[in-house]
Amino acid sequence: MGTAMEVEAPMENVYVTRREFEEYKERLADKKSAWDDGLAEVKAEVKELRELTASVSELAQGIKAMAKEQERMAKEQERQGERLKAIENRDGEMWRKLIGYILTALASAVMTFIFTRLGR
Repeated sequence: MGTAMEVEAPMENVYVTRREFEEYKERLADKKSAWDDGLAEVKAEVKELRELTASVSELAQGIKAMAKEQERMAKEQERQGERLKAIENRDGEMWRKLIGYILTALASAVMTFIFTRLGR
């Protein structure tokens, strides 16, 4: 063990050799290179995530527009169904009226014939 003075002496007098310094510098350069590579990977992944997010957003907007279009088409089909039903009912009503008029005319003719026979 050294004296109290030697133990408390700062590290000012500690020197490294040129070889140790070069080795330390190489290790730092290797670490920096590894960090740069890792950072490049992270940047690439972030870019992919942004592109994926944009694609998902576009897909969601497309689906939303498609849903609105389907709703619009469903409403239009309802309106067309109602119009078709009205047209079908109108034709049916006209046939019923026509048959009613024909039956009334026949009944009137029969009644007229019967009353003319009875009244003679």
